[in-house]
Amino acid sequence: MANILVIGGNGFLGSHLVDALVVREHRVTVFDMFSGTTHWASEGVDIVDGNFLNIADLRRAVRGKQIVVHMLSTTDPATAENDPIVDIRTNILGSVELFQICADEGVEHVYFASSGGTIYGDRDQENFSEEDLTLPVSPYGIGKLAIENYMRFFERKYGLRSTSFRISNPYGTRQNPHKRQGIIPIFLRNILNNKPLTVMGDGTMFRDYIYVKDFANIVATMISTGPSQPVYNVGSGRGTTVNELVDAMVNVTGRHPVIEYRDVPSTYVHGSVLDTTRIQNEFGPFEMTELEVGIQRTWQEICEHGF
Repeated sequence: MANILVIGGNGFLGSHLVDALVVREHRVTVFDMFSGTTHWASEGVDIVDGNFLNIADLRRAVRGKQIVVHMLSTTDPATAENDPIVDIRTNILGSVELFQICADEGVEHVYFASSGGTIYGDRDQENFSEEDLTLPVSPYGIGKLAIENYMRFFERKYGLRSTSFRISNPYGTRQNPHKRQGIIPIFLRNILNNKPLTVMGDGTMFRDYIYVKDFANIVATMISTGPSQPVYNVGSGRGTTVNELVDAMVNVTGRHPVIEYRDVPSTYVHGSVLDTTRIQNEFGPFEMTELEVGIQRTWQEICEHGF
C-alpha cells in the first residue's frame, strides 16, 4: 500500500483513477478545487482543497507522499490553441513548480497524464508506439511534450523517478458535456437536446477511444505494480472514424441527428491510434469495453442528469 497524491483527483479522469486506487487499498489524497463542483472523491480518501497555481497549496498537499499522480490540466486543446501563452504560464510552469516541490519533499515517483492523441503529430501512419517520434502540431500537444521533457530533467538532476502515460481519447461517465473537449459527451448532449452535430471535414477523421474505467484500471495496475519504462501508451488500440462514432450513437440512442460539416482547422490531427503493446505485455492483458457499451453507459448518465 502506497501513500498517493492525485492532483486533479476530482476531475473526469482523476476521480475514476482515485476509485481504482482505493479498491487496491492505497492511501489516497485528492488535491483539487472543490468549491462549486460535483464531489466525486471516493469515501475514505483525504481531501486537500487547493489551487494548482498556488505553491503553498501544492507543497502542503505533496508533503509526506510517496507517489504523486499529476492528472490536472488548466487548458484543453481548444483553449490552448486560442491562447498558448496561458497554457505555458499555467500548465507548463505549474507542472515544473510541482516537480520541483516533489524533488524538495522527497517524493519517490511522479506520474503524468500526457496526450497520446496529440503528442505524435499528424503523420500518415497506422498507429503510434512509444518509440515513434513526437512531433505535435498543436499548443496542447507541444505543452504535454514539454512537461514530459521536464520530467526527464528532474529525474536526471534530482533522481525523481517519473512516468508519463499517453492517453488516447478517453470518454465515459462523469465527463462534462458542457466543455469543449470530448466529442462523445458533447454529441450525446446535442442528440438529447435535438441539436445538430458539428463534424470537422467529411467524417473520416479517426481516433482511438478508451472507456474511462478501462483507463483507470490500466493506470492503477501500473502504479500498483511499478513501471519499468518512462512512457506508456494507454488506449484501446482501435481506430474509429467520426462517421462510425455517429452511427454507434444512432444505434444507442435510436435518434438520427442532423450533421453539419465544417472545414478542418489546420492544427487538427487527421488520425491517431495508439500501439498499446508495451503496456499490455507488461501489465495486461486488459480487456477493453466495446464502444457501443461505453456510449450506452455515457448516454444513460447524460439522460439521468438532464443535460
